[in-house]
Amino acid sequence: MSKRRNHDAGFKARVALEAVKGERTVSELTAEYGVHPTMIHQWKKALLEGASDIFERGGKKKAEVDEETMRSLHAKIGELAVANDFLSRGRHGYWAGEARPDRGGADGTGGGQAVEAARNRVSGIRAALMM
Repeated sequence: MSKRRNHDAGFKARVALEAVKGERTVSELTAEYGVHPTMIHQWKKALLEGASDIFERGGKKKAEVDEETMRSLHAKIGELAVANDFLSRGRHGYWAGEARPDRGGADGTGGGQAVEAARNRVSGIRAALMM
């Protein structure tokens, strides 16, 4: 059984353009690129349907995010920011220099993974909002 392959957008566009040109058959393109004929037909259809969007006025469309989603994401950012602040203070504040009874770090630096995980979640949500 073969492994699934993810093709980049440039490859898909190249194959779809050749299919649209019609100079070679789909089976010839399949043999050359090693892609299933159904995929070539799907990429060709997507190219033809999306071609008119290139010439729309106003350039690229911005992603539409409804107000409900925006509020929930802002609430999550606030929650994670508070958790990040709490965890970063706990790491360098009261427990610094002595063993933490709840973590087991002899140098008092336990909880570093939780701080890093919270920071990663906050930056991921911020990145999602910036799109």
